[in-house]
Amino acid sequence: MNNNLTVVVLTKNEEKNIAAVVQNAKKVAAEVLIVDSGSTDKTVRLAEENGAKVVYRAWDNDFSAQRNFALQNINTEWVLYLDADERMNDELCCAVEKAMATKAQKQYSIMRKIYAFGFNYKHGIFKPDEVLRLFPVNKVYWENKVHERPVCDLPKEKLAGYIEHYTYDSWQQWWDKAGHYTTIWAEDNFAKGKRTSLATCFAHSVYGFLRAYILQLGFADGWSGLYSSMQHFIYTMMKYLKLYELQKAKSK
Repeated sequence: MNNNLTVVVLTKNEEKNIAAVVQNAKKVAAEVLIVDSGSTDKTVRLAEENGAKVVYRAWDNDFSAQRNFALQNINTEWVLYLDADERMNDELCCAVEKAMATKAQKQYSIMRKIYAFGFNYKHGIFKPDEVLRLFPVNKVYWENKVHERPVCDLPKEKLAGYIEHYTYDSWQQWWDKAGHYTTIWAEDNFAKGKRTSLATCFAHSVYGFLRAYILQLGFADGWSGLYSSMQHFIYTMMKYLKLYELQKAKSK
């Protein structure tokens, strides 16, 4: 456990995950900071009972704003971001400890394995991916309202071990999140001046499916790979159609 590291977790109604993620985070950090956006379940109480500090920021459809807000409430020199449904394995916990001991000015990436709909994906859109998560607090900020990304100029190093990401228990959960995320994406990109056409909507969607199913070997995951590639087609179509709707409304 490192006294110079804070683990940040964003939450909204995560009572089923919060105790486990806080205990997992405490394996590497003395400080666990929860940025809650208005939970109506037991998330806040369970977080505090498990030793986390909870701060509140009203949800305004901006994931980067939540992550940047966390930076204002950290007293340590380092920050590691976890999602509520993510867990670090033991090898990664050891790697984080070693990285903190070196005190090198770097940003650190982590491999993430995705479990969705009861399946451990190895290919396609849910294949294991590399995510940047560990930074000096004063060297990073986040951009984009959804599918947010960190901006940090420090050299990058990949840590050993991995994060296990237990996402999407059900199709309804995916559908609800997809609807929410695509709306945020469309509104954000429309405000930034991005425009599209119906032909472009379809082209992006088809390419997204082919990239996931063929180029990223989604077919190797069997039926689950086909389902996830079709999901990506639908997701891509939704976000571009919503952007197109905003254009039409503006033109009127």
